Amino acid sequence: MKTNIKAKTKIQLSDHFTYPRLLRFVFPSIVMMIFTSIYGVVDGLFVSNYVGKTPFAAVNLIMPFLMIMGAIGFMFGTGGSAVVSQALGEGKPDKANEYFSMMVYTVIGCGIVLTVIGLIILRPVSAAFGAKGEMLDYCVIYGRIILCAQTAFMLQNVFQSFLVTAERPKLGLAVTVAAGVTNMALDFVFIAVFHWGVVGAAAATAASQVIGGLVPLVYFFRPNTSLLKLVKTKINMDIMKKTCINGSSELMTNLSLSLVNILYNFQLMRYIGEDGIAAYGVIMYVSFIFIAIFIGYSIGSAPVVGYHYGAGNHTELKGLFQKSLCLISLWNVLLTVIAIVTAQPLARIFVGYDAELTALTRRGLCLFSLSFLVSGINIFGPAFFTALGNGVVSAAISFLRTLLFQVAAVLILPLVLGLDGIWLALTAAELLALFVTIFFFVKHGKYYHYL
Repeated sequence: MKTNIKAKTKIQLSDHFTYPRLLRFVFPSIVMMIFTSIYGVVDGLFVSNYVGKTPFAAVNLIMPFLMIMGAIGFMFGTGGSAVVSQALGEGKPDKANEYFSMMVYTVIGCGIVLTVIGLIILRPVSAAFGAKGEMLDYCVIYGRIILCAQTAFMLQNVFQSFLVTAERPKLGLAVTVAAGVTNMALDFVFIAVFHWGVVGAAAATAASQVIGGLVPLVYFFRPNTSLLKLVKTKINMDIMKKTCINGSSELMTNLSLSLVNILYNFQLMRYIGEDGIAAYGVIMYVSFIFIAIFIGYSIGSAPVVGYHYGAGNHTELKGLFQKSLCLISLWNVLLTVIAIVTAQPLARIFVGYDAELTALTRRGLCLFSLSFLVSGINIFGPAFFTALGNGVVSAAISFLRTLLFQVAAVLILPLVLGLDGIWLALTAAELLALFVTIFFFVKHGKYYHYL
């Protein structure tokens, strides 16, 4: 009897998804992303309050480069999970395991190569970003330690998607919680107790990434009862190409966001100096928590979309699309209100030791938060098309949203609105991207049978 009850309560990709069942399935992914964002925030809190404003600005200055180096993991995770989930939906589990294994092994190889390259170019890149003197040294110290865990970080990004595809979202959540607790605990020990400063912050983050990447790797290497396992495989260039195209939107998103963050830092340095970078760092940490809900939902729902598309279940696919838009639209409004209401206390938590910086951060966060009104749909759109196997449309939305529109906005709006134009640039870019996303939803609705 217990076995039967357990079988009934377990949610599978092939199920019919009502609102409660859909929320139950994506909930671990949402919490996983929120928790990932929170322990990133804790990093910032400890560096800002225990180490100082300059080290905090240095960490935020070099972070886009570190994210660029790890972006391939997102591409293989999202693009690969779409390919694998479609293979599962088509009734080809052996092929799904071969594809999955090929992608994991490829990421490990790429991680090792990128680590070596990153260590070589770290100092000149930091200098090119505008770091000088003490700030340059902080950038290099922090970056070297983080790059040593580069491969594990890329695997962590890959497994966030594949654990959902394997119908093990709760394991993904457990691994993320374990990594996050490790990061937060070591932040306290290394920074507050041992006073290791930036070295302690980097070591704590690297340790958490090792846990996040290696624990799932061991799980899939060992015999397990999930839909996926690591097996002997060989390079399949057709599948590799399809994976890269499918995941190109996520690669584009992460590369673009990192490049745009660099541009934001240049503009803020020009308009207000080091305080601007520190304020922007706080805004980024806080915004990660809010948009984590949309990212987590997209990661959690994508394998379901891919499975039912692969299985030809058009009615289920249509229901998933409609339910997703309703849920995300509701969250858009709620999160915007919450962000504006909590802007002042959040600014105080990070930089309360500096009244002027606190006021700057609060205003920036209030203006920046207006982007949450539409960002959810724009985050879901590329993930939805990736799950359908249309990496071209997914990449087009991501490219326009995260790079072209944002670059134009952050360069033009400050000329009209001054500093406020920098804070409002993302909102302007999201509004333009919303029209693009809706256009593609309507254009391809009949072809994919979700409208």
